[in-house]
Amino acid sequence: MTHRILVVEDEADLADLVAFNLRQSGHQVQIAGLGSTALAEIRRQKPDLMLLDVMLPDISGFEVCRRLRRESETLRLPIIMLTAKGEEVDRIVGFEVGADDYVVKPFSPRELVLRVDAMLRRIGEWKQEPGTQTIHIASMTVDVPAHRVQVEEQDIALTALEFRLLLDLVKRRGRVQSRDALLERVWGYAPGIETRTVDTHVKRLREKLGAASNYIETVRGVGYRVRETVESL
Repeated sequence: MTHRILVVEDEADLADLVAFNLRQSGHQVQIAGLGSTALAEIRRQKPDLMLLDVMLPDISGFEVCRRLRRESETLRLPIIMLTAKGEEVDRIVGFEVGADDYVVKPFSPRELVLRVDAMLRRIGEWKQEPGTQTIHIASMTVDVPAHRVQVEEQDIALTALEFRLLLDLVKRRGRVQSRDALLERVWGYAPGIETRTVDTHVKRLREKLGAASNYIETVRGVGYRVRETVESL
């Protein structure tokens, strides 16, 4: 299936290389070299996924991502960050502003395409996956068709990936889910890919859930579990 992908990268040679490999995989690709151009193109083209470089000449990729996550129309846009910054703190900042994944330069274009395809495929599967329409756990309600989460009757703004992560845990409440299992089911990646991705997203998810943050329990050395009952919390 063909998807529209926006590549935001100011290094022309790298942008062209990434775009070439994505087109070879059957996708429609547009390139933007500035953060301001990217914001305009997103509103005009409505891409299915964005590859976003952090170090841009005008607006940083972090700021572009932050702005997109503030708007309802782009809140759920899948965003994979591309950057030469490989420090742990930079990855955490990327996830905290709403990135779904983080790829450090230099990277294999083929590996990047595999990650893009995996994420797009998993998103498609989630949209078609049948299941319970509404799930209630104490003060939290997960409305599956509407992709809506409420805690104490207040809407919680989640990205598409955050929603899928929460739903995956909620559907398997009471059972521990390993990081590798979550990576495979939510991100669509093969086991063994950087588990910090999962940890950082769970941390951000808890922060957004507020009063319901304790519903997600850490099982040390294994993974995460949503409590079956939370009456005592």
